[in-house]
Amino acid sequence: MNETKTIKSDNQFPVVGVGASAGGLDVFKKLLKAIPKNSGMAYVLVQHLDPSHESLLPELLQKVTNIPVVEISDDIVVEPDHIYVIPSNKIIVANDGVLQLIDRPLKTKNKLNLPIDIFFSSLAEVHQSHAIGVVLSGNGNDGTMGLKAIKDYGGITFAQDEDSAAFESMPNSAIHAGVVDFVLSPEEIPQKILDVHKRINEVPDAAEIVYRQDDDV
Repeated sequence: MNETKTIKSDNQFPVVGVGASAGGLDVFKKLLKAIPKNSGMAYVLVQHLDPSHESLLPELLQKVTNIPVVEISDDIVVEPDHIYVIPSNKIIVANDGVLQLIDRPLKTKNKLNLPIDIFFSSLAEVHQSHAIGVVLSGNGNDGTMGLKAIKDYGGITFAQDEDSAAFESMPNSAIHAGVVDFVLSPEEIPQKILDVHKRINEVPDAAEIVYRQDDDV
């Protein structure tokens, strides 16, 4: 879909991709409330939106966090301690430290739009071990292949636990596919991301140690 050559980012801070479908607004609020103000990470929220409606997410989400919430414009530069939100009727991809917008293709009977998979896969290729993927409440299986790509490039993956998810099929799809490192409530995910990232960067080759000790899957 994206014909532009993919360029690996030189950014050394983590970029957290967060995907949700049904029940997305409520679960985004819960996760954002738990993000520390100076985490040093960028967060990109991808939700399945009705293409005929304007997104109100930036305004609604800004009410629950002091971190700047920005609606993505084309080629916006990703910065730490910012939250980026997909606009309506668009798909986003990561490339060389920026976010690029693509027009959402028309939905057909034989082809589903999977904006979370598309973004996560580009995030994995561009940010590699600095990519983190989170799949939250939603129907279907969007996000499963994207989390696999993030793991393949050395990133870290999370899914919302079944007890807290209003719609559990999307996170459960990823869990059952074996592509999730940690299964937690949205309120617990931000701190676990910080803890795991800190431990990996403090100790060489610590990723395997962290997963053996703390893997909740």
